Amino acid sequence: MKVIGAGLMRTATTTQTIALEQLGFGRCYHMRDLLADLEGGLPGWERAAEGTADWEQIFGDAHSTVDWPSARYYRELMDHYPEAKILLSVRDSEAWVRSMRETVWGMFHGDSVLHHVSEARAALDPLWQRFIALMFRMSWDDSTGVLAGDTYSDAGLAAVMNRWNDEVKETVPADRLLVWNPSEGWEPLCDFLGVDTPQEPLPHVNDTQSFREGIIGGALGVVNGWWDERERPTSGLHGAALS
Repeated sequence: MKVIGAGLMRTATTTQTIALEQLGFGRCYHMRDLLADLEGGLPGWERAAEGTADWEQIFGDAHSTVDWPSARYYRELMDHYPEAKILLSVRDSEAWVRSMRETVWGMFHGDSVLHHVSEARAALDPLWQRFIALMFRMSWDDSTGVLAGDTYSDAGLAAVMNRWNDEVKETVPADRLLVWNPSEGWEPLCDFLGVDTPQEPLPHVNDTQSFREGIIGGALGVVNGWWDERERPTSGLHGAALS
Protein backbone atom coordinates (compact mmCIF):
# COMPACT_ATOMS: atom_id res chain seq x y z
CA MET A 1 0.00 0.00 0.00
CA LYS A 2 1.52 3.28 -1.18
CA VAL A 3 -1.25 5.85 -0.71
CA ILE A 4 -3.91 5.92 2.02
CA GLY A 5 -6.82 8.29 1.61
CA ALA A 6 -7.97 9.81 4.90
CA GLY A 7 -10.54 12.14 3.37
CA LEU A 8 -14.22 11.78 4.10
CA MET A 9 -16.72 10.39 1.65
CA ARG A 10 -18.07 12.99 -0.80
CA THR A 11 -14.68 14.72 -1.13
CA ALA A 12 -14.21 13.69 -4.77
CA THR A 13 -13.06 10.19 -3.87
CA THR A 14 -14.11 8.81 -7.24
CA THR A 15 -11.97 11.47 -8.91
CA GLN A 16 -9.11 10.44 -6.62
CA THR A 17 -9.53 6.79 -7.54
CA ILE A 18 -9.24 7.56 -11.24
CA ALA A 19 -6.34 9.96 -10.67
CA LEU A 20 -4.31 7.57 -8.50
CA GLU A 21 -4.76 4.72 -10.94
CA GLN A 22 -3.75 7.00 -13.81
CA LEU A 23 -0.60 7.97 -11.87
CA GLY A 24 0.38 4.33 -11.37
CA PHE A 25 -0.97 3.74 -7.86
CA GLY A 26 -3.66 1.27 -8.87
CA ARG A 27 -5.55 -0.80 -8.19
CA CYS A 28 -7.19 1.79 -5.91
CA TYR A 29 -9.57 0.28 -3.34
CA HIS A 30 -12.82 2.25 -2.96
CA MET A 31 -16.23 1.74 -1.43
CA ARG A 32 -17.31 0.51 -4.85
CA ASP A 33 -15.18 -2.62 -4.28
CA LEU A 34 -17.14 -3.49 -1.14
CA LEU A 35 -20.51 -2.74 -2.73
CA ALA A 36 -19.62 -4.92 -5.71
CA ASP A 37 -19.05 -7.95 -3.46
CA LEU A 38 -20.83 -7.62 -0.12
CA GLU A 39 -20.68 -11.34 0.56
CA GLY A 40 -16.92 -11.48 0.07
CA GLY A 41 -16.06 -8.06 1.50
CA LEU A 42 -18.23 -7.68 4.59
CA PRO A 43 -16.51 -10.28 6.80
CA GLY A 44 -13.15 -8.52 6.52
CA TRP A 45 -14.57 -5.14 7.42
CA GLU A 46 -16.65 -6.61 10.23
CA ARG A 47 -13.42 -8.02 11.67
CA ALA A 48 -11.82 -4.59 11.27
CA ALA A 49 -14.64 -3.07 13.29
CA GLU A 50 -13.91 -5.62 16.01
CA GLY A 51 -10.22 -4.70 16.00
CA THR A 52 -8.87 -7.82 14.26
CA ALA A 53 -8.39 -6.59 10.71
CA ASP A 54 -6.45 -8.55 8.09
CA TRP A 55 -5.55 -5.63 5.83
CA GLU A 56 -3.82 -7.75 3.19
CA GLN A 57 -6.95 -9.87 2.85
CA ILE A 58 -9.15 -6.80 2.56
CA PHE A 59 -7.06 -4.90 0.01
CA GLY A 60 -5.58 -7.72 -2.02
CA ASP A 61 -3.44 -6.32 -4.83
CA ALA A 62 -4.48 -2.67 -4.28
CA HIS A 63 -1.65 -0.12 -4.03
CA SER A 64 -3.86 2.74 -2.85
CA THR A 65 -7.17 3.20 -1.09
CA VAL A 66 -9.61 6.09 -0.70
CA ASP A 67 -13.16 6.66 0.55
CA TRP A 68 -15.04 4.85 3.30
CA PRO A 69 -14.60 2.47 5.00
CA SER A 70 -10.80 2.48 4.62
CA ALA A 71 -10.47 6.20 5.50
CA ARG A 72 -12.21 5.41 8.78
CA TYR A 73 -9.11 3.37 9.71
CA TYR A 74 -6.38 5.71 8.48
CA ARG A 75 -4.66 5.57 11.90
CA GLU A 76 -4.38 1.80 11.85
CA LEU A 77 -3.41 1.76 8.18
CA MET A 78 -0.65 4.35 8.52
CA ASP A 79 0.90 2.21 11.26
CA HIS A 80 0.47 -1.01 9.30
CA TYR A 81 1.95 0.53 6.14
CA PRO A 82 4.67 2.84 7.52
CA GLU A 83 5.97 3.77 4.05
CA ALA A 84 2.57 4.83 2.73
CA LYS A 85 1.69 8.48 2.20
CA ILE A 86 -1.56 9.89 3.56
CA LEU A 87 -3.90 11.93 1.37
CA LEU A 88 -6.51 14.09 3.11
CA SER A 89 -8.96 15.30 0.51
CA VAL A 90 -10.97 18.34 1.57
CA ARG A 91 -13.92 20.25 0.22
CA ASP A 92 -15.87 23.44 0.88
CA SER A 93 -18.09 22.65 3.86
CA GLU A 94 -21.30 24.00 2.33
CA ALA A 95 -20.88 21.90 -0.82
CA TRP A 96 -19.92 18.85 1.25
CA VAL A 97 -22.99 19.14 3.48
CA ARG A 98 -25.25 19.51 0.46
CA SER A 99 -23.71 16.43 -1.19
CA MET A 100 -23.95 14.37 2.01
CA ARG A 101 -27.62 15.22 2.47
CA GLU A 102 -28.39 13.88 -1.01
CA THR A 103 -26.29 10.72 -0.67
CA VAL A 104 -24.55 9.10 2.31
CA TRP A 105 -26.25 10.95 5.16
CA GLY A 106 -29.62 10.53 3.46
CA MET A 107 -29.25 6.75 3.44
CA PHE A 108 -29.20 6.64 7.24
CA HIS A 109 -31.17 9.67 8.39
CA GLY A 110 -34.10 11.85 7.48
CA ASP A 111 -37.28 11.16 5.59
CA SER A 112 -36.15 10.81 1.99
CA VAL A 113 -36.99 8.18 -0.63
CA LEU A 114 -33.30 7.21 -0.52
CA HIS A 115 -33.53 6.39 3.18
CA HIS A 116 -36.80 4.49 2.99
CA VAL A 117 -35.92 2.32 -0.01
CA SER A 118 -32.59 1.46 1.62
CA GLU A 119 -34.47 0.43 4.77
CA ALA A 120 -36.85 -1.65 2.67
CA ARG A 121 -33.91 -3.43 1.05
CA ALA A 122 -32.39 -4.09 4.47
CA ALA A 123 -35.65 -5.77 5.53
CA LEU A 124 -35.37 -8.19 2.59
CA ASP A 125 -31.63 -8.54 1.95
CA PRO A 126 -29.49 -9.86 4.85
CA LEU A 127 -26.25 -8.70 3.21
CA TRP A 128 -27.56 -5.16 2.83
CA GLN A 129 -28.77 -5.23 6.42
CA ARG A 130 -25.23 -6.18 7.53
CA PHE A 131 -23.73 -3.45 5.37
CA ILE A 132 -26.02 -0.74 6.76
CA ALA A 133 -25.43 -1.90 10.34
CA LEU A 134 -21.66 -1.89 9.82
CA MET A 135 -21.57 1.55 8.21
CA PHE A 136 -23.79 2.96 10.95
CA ARG A 137 -21.50 1.51 13.59
CA MET A 138 -18.40 2.95 11.92
CA SER A 139 -19.91 6.34 11.17
CA TRP A 140 -22.95 7.49 13.11
CA ASP A 141 -23.23 5.40 16.29
CA ASP A 142 -22.87 7.58 19.40
CA SER A 143 -20.22 5.32 20.95
CA THR A 144 -18.30 3.97 17.94
CA GLY A 145 -19.10 6.28 15.03
CA VAL A 146 -16.42 8.81 14.10
CA LEU A 147 -19.03 11.09 12.49
CA ALA A 148 -21.47 11.08 15.40
CA GLY A 149 -22.87 14.36 16.62
CA ASP A 150 -25.45 16.93 15.61
CA THR A 151 -25.78 16.03 11.97
CA TYR A 152 -29.36 17.19 11.39
CA SER A 153 -28.34 20.84 11.29
CA ASP A 154 -26.10 21.99 8.45
CA ALA A 155 -23.79 23.71 10.92
CA GLY A 156 -23.54 20.54 12.98
CA LEU A 157 -22.75 18.35 9.98
CA ALA A 158 -20.10 20.82 8.81
CA ALA A 159 -18.60 20.76 12.31
CA VAL A 160 -18.31 16.98 12.08
CA MET A 161 -16.35 17.36 8.85
CA ASN A 162 -14.06 19.99 10.35
CA ARG A 163 -13.50 17.86 13.45
CA TRP A 164 -12.44 14.93 11.30
CA ASN A 165 -10.09 16.99 9.13
CA ASP A 166 -8.47 18.62 12.16
CA GLU A 167 -7.92 15.23 13.76
CA VAL A 168 -6.18 13.88 10.66
CA LYS A 169 -3.92 16.94 10.47
CA GLU A 170 -2.98 16.57 14.13
CA THR A 171 -2.40 12.81 13.86
CA VAL A 172 -0.41 12.33 10.66
CA PRO A 173 3.22 13.53 10.57
CA ALA A 174 3.54 16.50 8.24
CA ASP A 175 6.06 14.77 5.99
CA ARG A 176 3.57 11.97 5.25
CA LEU A 177 0.48 14.13 4.74
CA LEU A 178 -1.00 16.07 1.83
CA VAL A 179 -4.11 18.15 2.47
CA TRP A 180 -5.54 18.44 -1.01
CA ASN A 181 -8.62 19.98 -2.55
CA PRO A 182 -9.06 18.36 -5.98
CA SER A 183 -9.92 21.81 -7.35
CA GLU A 184 -6.17 22.53 -7.00
CA GLY A 185 -5.48 20.14 -9.86
CA TRP A 186 -2.68 17.68 -10.49
CA GLU A 187 0.36 19.62 -9.32
CA PRO A 188 0.14 19.33 -5.50
CA LEU A 189 -0.77 15.65 -5.74
CA CYS A 190 1.98 14.79 -8.22
CA ASP A 191 4.60 16.75 -6.28
CA PHE A 192 3.61 14.92 -3.10
CA LEU A 193 3.75 11.51 -4.76
CA GLY A 194 6.93 12.27 -6.71
CA VAL A 195 5.50 11.54 -10.15
CA ASP A 196 5.21 13.47 -13.40
CA THR A 197 2.21 15.70 -13.92
CA PRO A 198 -0.11 14.49 -16.73
CA GLN A 199 -0.75 16.85 -19.62
CA GLU A 200 -4.51 16.31 -19.57
CA PRO A 201 -6.68 18.00 -16.90
CA LEU A 202 -7.47 16.22 -13.67
CA PRO A 203 -10.71 14.24 -14.16
CA HIS A 204 -13.66 15.67 -12.27
CA VAL A 205 -16.36 13.09 -11.61
CA ASN A 206 -19.57 14.26 -9.95
CA ASP A 207 -21.25 11.00 -9.01
CA THR A 208 -24.14 12.22 -6.82
CA GLN A 209 -26.66 11.15 -9.45
CA SER A 210 -24.86 7.84 -9.98
CA PHE A 211 -24.77 7.22 -6.22
CA ARG A 212 -28.52 7.75 -5.90
CA GLU A 213 -29.20 5.70 -9.02
CA GLY A 214 -27.20 2.80 -7.61
CA ILE A 215 -28.68 2.84 -4.12
CA ILE A 216 -32.30 3.48 -5.09
CA GLY A 217 -32.18 1.27 -8.18
CA GLY A 218 -30.52 -1.56 -6.27
CA ALA A 219 -33.09 -1.35 -3.50
CA LEU A 220 -36.03 -1.26 -5.90
CA GLY A 221 -34.60 -4.29 -7.70
CA VAL A 222 -34.61 -6.27 -4.45
CA VAL A 223 -38.11 -5.07 -3.49
CA ASN A 224 -39.50 -5.80 -6.97
CA GLY A 225 -37.90 -9.24 -6.96
CA TRP A 226 -39.49 -10.02 -3.61
CA TRP A 227 -42.86 -8.79 -4.88
CA ASP A 228 -42.64 -10.86 -8.07
CA GLU A 229 -41.90 -14.00 -6.07
CA ARG A 230 -44.76 -13.53 -3.60
CA GLU A 231 -47.58 -16.04 -3.22
CA ARG A 232 -50.39 -14.37 -5.12
CA PRO A 233 -53.91 -14.32 -3.68
CA THR A 234 -56.83 -15.88 -5.47
CA SER A 235 -59.13 -12.96 -4.65
CA GLY A 236 -58.73 -9.22 -4.45
CA LEU A 237 -59.12 -6.76 -1.59
CA HIS A 238 -61.85 -7.79 0.85
CA GLY A 239 -62.59 -10.85 -1.22
CA ALA A 240 -63.41 -9.02 -4.44
CA ALA A 241 -62.90 -11.07 -7.57
CA LEU A 242 -59.61 -10.54 -9.40
CA SER A 243 -60.05 -9.04 -12.86
